Formats: sequence, structure tokens, C-alpha cells
Amino acid sequence: MQLSSILSRFSEPETLKMAKLGRELRAQGIDIIDLSLGEPDFDTPDHIKQAAKKAIDDNWSHYTPVPGYPDLREAICTKLKRDNNLDYKPENIVASTGAKQTLANAILALVDEGEEVIIPTPYWVTYSELVKIARGKVVEVHTSLESGFKITPEQLEAAITPKSKAFLFSSPCNPSGAVYSKKELAALAEVFRKHPAVFIISDEIYEYINFVGKHESIAQFDDLKNRIVLINGLSKGFAMTGWRLGYLAAPVEVAKACEKLQGQFTSGTNSITQKAAVTALTTDLRPSLAMVEEFTRRREKTLALVNQIPGIKCFNPEGAFYIFPDISSYFGKSDGTNVIRNSNDFCMYLLNTAHVSSVMGDAFGEPLCVRFSFANSMTNIERAWKRISEALGKLK
Repeated sequence: MQLSSILSRFSEPETLKMAKLGRELRAQGIDIIDLSLGEPDFDTPDHIKQAAKKAIDDNWSHYTPVPGYPDLREAICTKLKRDNNLDYKPENIVASTGAKQTLANAILALVDEGEEVIIPTPYWVTYSELVKIARGKVVEVHTSLESGFKITPEQLEAAITPKSKAFLFSSPCNPSGAVYSKKELAALAEVFRKHPAVFIISDEIYEYINFVGKHESIAQFDDLKNRIVLINGLSKGFAMTGWRLGYLAAPVEVAKACEKLQGQFTSGTNSITQKAAVTALTTDLRPSLAMVEEFTRRREKTLALVNQIPGIKCFNPEGAFYIFPDISSYFGKSDGTNVIRNSNDFCMYLLNTAHVSSVMGDAFGEPLCVRFSFANSMTNIERAWKRISEALGKLK
């Protein structure tokens, strides 16, 4: 069967692949502890669910405008002003079926064949694959645990060429947990000012899950705002992963281009979700803040347990809900049956021996590392790291 060549340009997300493997083992009766998926284990707050129930009763059950209901786009503008002091109008906003579609819209709207997209490593698995789908060229800029997994202005300057179309990054970062300060963003902004043809795509979906202070958006630099595409959504901060709503704030021309694309793919996103999202974005944030407090406790517990294991070098995440340790000291070791040659072997060893799922660093552009989530209960975190410690102790 001859299928489209587009399928050969990109790979299945390793995050979903590992979750799938975990489900298969669980179906065999094996107790798998999932530290692979980036999903809050909390339920959606009640006041948001009540808004959705009211929307059903009020018969919001018809096709929606492609960029989103007017009141949702207004609510997004209100949120951006309240939380980020950013001034946007509804015509700058496009709501989509999750932030992944929002990213796809932005990349397909901006990137032509052969154009370069600069992505600091480590990065979320889908960034590079979306660029490949658009026939663009991924330019990886490697950061390090020692640099806090952040790109420097010098690295950015060196990566920009006449073919550079966009710079794509996240803060807080999935998978590293790095958070850029205002000072660090200002230094990057100085470089961007020298290169006015380069767009900036800023993924800020982990905005609320910040352990080091106030979230800073690169869109705060007004002179760059006409080439910034800000990506956000409700999955992480509001425990609404299954509701599927993401959004972007962008220059009007980019927003209209994304609307045109989305009109042919999905049209407008779910009507009930949109109505619930208005409530989420404009009312009580205390449930979100309570989740962050619990993530803070889990982060501390995770770091305490990880730092007891010899051979693992771990960066203290400043945001999101992952650790991304360097596990390369285990390369070449064996338990007599399994040999750990790379991060993929390491993850598969833990899955099959410790029955704990994780995600190999190759998927994020950093092959010496592995991503572990702490978006799981404290009990499961403690059980998982006890198993991991015992399994790694067998490697010689």
C-alpha cells in the first residue's frame, strides 16, 4: 500500500509510545507506575465543571466560530492582561483543539520548505516533528544541565542564519523544568532586535506551575510583539487535559492565517469546553494554586529520593512537573541480562524490571537524559523511586 510521504517525515511521540507500552503491561496484570505522561492527576475544579453543565443545559451545542466564541477570546485577553500585563484584542486570539493544534497552526502558517526553526534542547517532542511536517529544517541548539538547560544570547546569535524563520521554546520548559527570568529573556530580546525577520514562538502552557517566582513572558517586550506567537492552554494549569483547548495570541496577520488553516482541519473547537474555559480563565484561581502547592511538595520529595541514587545528576526544576536527570553514568552497565547502551535501554530496563515508565531523552533532543514526571500521587512517587533505586542497584 502506497501511503503519503508525509508519514516518513516525522516520528510517533515517544511520550505516547511509552504510555502505550505501560498500558499493555498493565493489561497483563503488571503493576506499572506511570512517570511518563505529562498530565496532572487532579480532577477539573468543580466551578469549571458546573459551567460546562450549564452550557449543555443552555444548548450551546452547535458549530462554533473557527477562532472561538467572542466571549472566550475576550476572556483570553482578560487573562493575558490580568496575569501577564499583555494587551491583546480578540482579533489576535485563535482557540484550538489543544495547544498541540495551536502549535501546528503557528508552524504551518509561518514555516516554508527549507526554512530554519531554531529550537533549544531539550524541547517538547512535538516541536521538531511539526517543523518536519512543514518541510522546515530543525536547528537544535544544545544546552546543558550546568547552564540550567537555557540557551544563551551568544548561542542564539550563532544559530541565526539568513534562512532562520522562527525560534521556538517553552518557559517553564517541558521536559527540563527550566524557567527564563525577565533578565534572561531581555538578553535574548537584544539578539532578536538585530534579526527582525525571525519570529518567536513562545510556549507558556506551564505558566502557573512555577516554583521560583512570577512567570515572565517574552511578549512583554513591546517592540518584538509584532513577531511573537504566544502559545497557551488549559490542560496543565486547570487540570483540563481531556477538554482539549489551547489558544494563541499573535499579530493579526498570523492569527488570520491560523484561522484559515484551522478552518480546513477542524473548524471551531468544542462548544462546551469553550464555555467552561471562560469560567476557568476569568474566575477563581485558588484550585490551580492549590495544585501548584501540591506539585511543590512532590517536587521536593522527588528530588530528595533521586539525589539518594548514585550516578544520577539532577537539575532542580524551576517549573512544570518533571525532572530531567543525566543518567549517562549507567551507560555500559548490565544486570547480567540487560545492557544499558543508551537512554532508550535505560527506560526499557526500568519499565520491564522496575515496572516504572519514563521517557528517553533522545525524544527531547538530549540523549544523555531521561524525563520523569512527578504529576502522580506522593504514594506512587515514593513507590516508583524505591523500585528504580533497587533496579539500578543491580547494574554493574
